[in-house]
Amino acid sequence: MRLLIFIGVLSILWLPLAIPIYWLLRYDSNLASILTMALLFVELLFFWRFWGKSVHNEAHIFARYGLVRSSRNSQEFLKGLAIGLWFCLGLFIVEALLGWIEVTTPSASLLKIVVEGWLSAVGIGLAEELLFRGWLLDELQRDYDKKTCIYLSATIFALAHFLKPITEIIRTAVTFPALVLLGIALVLAKYRHGDRLGICIGIHGGLVWGYYIVNVGELIEYSDRVPVWVTGIDGNPIAGVMGLIFLAGLTLIVSTDEHSDAARS
Repeated sequence: MRLLIFIGVLSILWLPLAIPIYWLLRYDSNLASILTMALLFVELLFFWRFWGKSVHNEAHIFARYGLVRSSRNSQEFLKGLAIGLWFCLGLFIVEALLGWIEVTTPSASLLKIVVEGWLSAVGIGLAEELLFRGWLLDELQRDYDKKTCIYLSATIFALAHFLKPITEIIRTAVTFPALVLLGIALVLAKYRHGDRLGICIGIHGGLVWGYYIVNVGELIEYSDRVPVWVTGIDGNPIAGVMGLIFLAGLTLIVSTDEHSDAARS
């Protein structure tokens, strides 16, 4: 009920501003999406503070979500960024070694793409992790046990990426289990690192960063030696079996670390 109330109030605040933006910029859907999503995130930042104080009597709600200013959290962000980046690039390296993709010559603007990709990736990682591993996970933890929170938050995270036409849902269905695995891995990573959010933002951002560099930089070409459901539908690495395998490996590593730490403690 709290989740529905939160989403309902947020929609009332956001839609009256978002709809005119979409209408005014209907000939540039990309810019309209950027502006409306930026507006949504700004509204969320203010609404989370209000929600924390009014509903939960929490004066420092972002700290409860795991967004704390500390050198440890910053170090874990950089660690996660490296993990996410190299998991993504590692997937493409393996596919190149198997002969499924061909590496092309980088363009002169590659450095610019790397910087742009980093900025976009950090922004996306921060926004989505605050939403799913911050606010959503915190709300679930107030009513459910740890195991339920892991699977429920991961499922909601995956479902949130499937708000699209039914034909697209069917075509990209292989992405769903991959997103669930990613959601599980990110929750486990947060638990493993003292409920701090830096590691989650880093891993999420690193995965987005790696894909941005390869995709926007046009660094690869698919050889069509295997079906697209193996390498990824529409060139999306998590929309294929290989991406699913790599994310399963990431989840296993995080899960093993989490349990080994619990055993030591």
